[in-house]
Amino acid sequence: MPPDAQQPNLVLLRHGQSQWNLENRFTGWIDVPLTDQGRDEARRAGRQIREAGIELDAAWTSVLTRAIHTLWLVLDEIDAPWLPVRRDWRLNERHYGGLQGLNKAETAARHGDDQVHIWRRSYDIPPPPLDADDPSHPRFDRRYRDIPRDALPSAESLQLTLERVLPCWNAEIAPALANGQRLLIAAHGNSIRAIVKHLDRISDADITDLNIPTGMPLGYTLSPQLGVLNRGYLAPAEPNQ
Repeated sequence: MPPDAQQPNLVLLRHGQSQWNLENRFTGWIDVPLTDQGRDEARRAGRQIREAGIELDAAWTSVLTRAIHTLWLVLDEIDAPWLPVRRDWRLNERHYGGLQGLNKAETAARHGDDQVHIWRRSYDIPPPPLDADDPSHPRFDRRYRDIPRDALPSAESLQLTLERVLPCWNAEIAPALANGQRLLIAAHGNSIRAIVKHLDRISDADITDLNIPTGMPLGYTLSPQLGVLNRGYLAPAEPNQ
């Protein structure tokens, strides 16, 4: 981002590396912890935000632990643990259905690379759904007890993830930005891809090639009408002293 560019008023951050990222497993809505590297990535992201001189008014995250812990570490690094934080299940990762917990390489060996690529990267084809009686189904998780059962997914494509994220964006996040708030969203690869697709008006075909790396803050400068004026990953942080 050019040094004379207007300061970003939206920062999107995928959580740091999780244990199942390290193990190459489909994670989805399963709660897994950050690795040591993931915690370091979160702290570095906080330093990047601080060194960029970005001041924030509030933060948003999902209800999954890896995103929440990433946000905690960022807020500590920017010396702003007091910032208001909203947690919303609609910012959760894409639900990977029956693939959750499976090793991606082993799944490819079983079902073929082409099929797994479709499940992972296609825009509108979800993976096999989770059985409704599976103990890991979100209807058994108390954090979703107030969510209508028919709103809880058993598997999602990126298109379905976008359809879940957009109501949160339109009703809650976009009005805050339009009112001048500067926001951080600490979430997940696919919920952030959904927001990026919406903001940058990326086609259904082109979004399949977009990857959001862990722990790298993506800054957006938005107009009052929420048009994109500038975007880019923040400069690398100086080594922690």
